[in-house]
Amino acid sequence: MERRKFVAATTAALSASAATTTPVRATLLRPGYWGTQFYDEKERAELNDVLDAQSPFRWYGAKTPTKVLQFEKEFAARMQTKFALGVTSGTAALQVAMAALEIGPGDEVILPAWTWHSCFNAVLLAGALPVCVEIDTTFNIDPAAFERAITPQTKAVIAVHLQGNPCRLDQVLAIAKKHKLKVIEDCAQSVGASYNGRPVGSYGDISIYSLQLNKTITAGEGGAVVTNDPVLFERASRFHDLGGFRAPHQQQVGEPRVPWLFGANYRMSEFTGGVLLAQLRKLDKIVTAIRANSRQVYDGIRDLPGIQFRHLPDPAGELGAGVFFDLKTKDRADRFLTAMKAENITAAKPGGSVILPTLPHIIAKATPPGWPSYSTPRGKALQYGAQSCPQTIDILQRFAGVPLDPKYTRQDLTDIVAAIRKVYPA
Repeated sequence: MERRKFVAATTAALSASAATTTPVRATLLRPGYWGTQFYDEKERAELNDVLDAQSPFRWYGAKTPTKVLQFEKEFAARMQTKFALGVTSGTAALQVAMAALEIGPGDEVILPAWTWHSCFNAVLLAGALPVCVEIDTTFNIDPAAFERAITPQTKAVIAVHLQGNPCRLDQVLAIAKKHKLKVIEDCAQSVGASYNGRPVGSYGDISIYSLQLNKTITAGEGGAVVTNDPVLFERASRFHDLGGFRAPHQQQVGEPRVPWLFGANYRMSEFTGGVLLAQLRKLDKIVTAIRANSRQVYDGIRDLPGIQFRHLPDPAGELGAGVFFDLKTKDRADRFLTAMKAENITAAKPGGSVILPTLPHIIAKATPPGWPSYSTPRGKALQYGAQSCPQTIDILQRFAGVPLDPKYTRQDLTDIVAAIRKVYPA
């Protein structure tokens, strides 16, 4: 029999066999929301403290509020930075970071083509020009593509650590230093991950975290900004609070260095701060659990012939939010997902982000009338669209895997391994 026909026939037979056998599980296994699964009397006690104090506003009330300030203190210590600022969301944190770096009209900011809307929107809302570049098999920014996109107008890069996996930080930081660019670390999807023994977020000029429902720890919404630079911290604090600089933050940096500026209102409430304080104290427990679970899956399938995992720049520092591997083609990846569903195991392609340059409103450069981002010759010439990120599209179409959960049992993980071992050879 001709080789191609033989391979096709064998693959079809294996697929049919997998589809007709008894599923690995009787009911669907799917991950939950990590942080909420760890809620207990600690979060409840923090909320009750705020209710009893009748002081839900972070700066003053019937009694002196303490929750947000204590969260900031402990978050900075956990992330090994000098300063931390609690804000209302990861999106707000990105806008605060832009203001702290004084990014504005005429500036360009480089970001990966595959990330969440908030990154692109924060650049645009600052009046700057968002320049999207390819990702690589880390699912994060491709350092070579980053360097190729630098122009005299480039002011910063957003180094996003997606789905629990740090980007190639050594290369990104070296390129940024060479070209005198600011680095914004976006750790929204990697709270608790590390790189070369230090928490992600401790490397950039300024870094942001999301504490929304889908993140490692959560109060439903919430975010944080960290930095080691007192001037950036002061600008961040001012921008998040209508331009003022409150005494508790001023005490951390000494005499003000920044004049009053225009700002927004992204102040975290004491209710949010209390829940996040309790959650932060459980972060290491959550990270230990999810990493142990991912190791069991990796160890259970790494001997499969030809399997190529998502590239991990620091395997020890990855969170382990999911185990992804290269299925070589979109068709094979799609068939893998269908077969895993038949085994009652949740599987997926890389998620939690969007391929930004392919979105119609981005292709159309939709902005309010007279907005400065696309008014320059460079802005007018910049083209988005699928043709600007073929490598990104290809990677995201051919990779697939299993999202994981810190509360998965040993049996759950055994079932995941069994399902992959059953399906992958087909």
